[in-house]
Amino acid sequence: MNVYFHLRAVPPSALRNSANWMQRLFEDDWNAVRERVDRHREEFLDRRYADHDVLYTGADPEEGPRTHVVLGGCPIPHPDKEAPPFLMLTAAQTARVATFLTSTDFESLWNLARDELLPRYGGTESEQEARSVFASTHRDLTAFYAQTAEYGDAVVKWLID
Repeated sequence: MNVYFHLRAVPPSALRNSANWMQRLFEDDWNAVRERVDRHREEFLDRRYADHDVLYTGADPEEGPRTHVVLGGCPIPHPDKEAPPFLMLTAAQTARVATFLTSTDFESLWNLARDELLPRYGGTESEQEARSVFASTHRDLTAFYAQTAEYGDAVVKWLID
């Protein structure tokens, strides 16, 4: 089963606090998704999305921009009670996340989270490869949030399988 955690930029004027609207928001085909990813209007993480959350929250689990990068946001229940909720960040929260990401040193994040993450990625023998994956995702998330904040947009997130 392929699981993807999607993050999508949405102009505040288009945003609806409706689970049905949010579900339709994520019903595009992969070509449309790839086009938005190329323009930093959407980002997605694979099934190990929770590990990327650890990269940001591991050192400081207090509420704030670092906790909003991956799994943070206001939960909006899905109409299907078995499905995970949508998560929504306001434009102001998105801007704070963008500021956090653009001003944070990846090496510092990695050094704080590596002991927890490395055992799941092959241990120290595979550190260079694991670090590279996390660094690449960090760059992608930073570009996504920076572009989204520049446009003054909000972010809607959802786990799609």
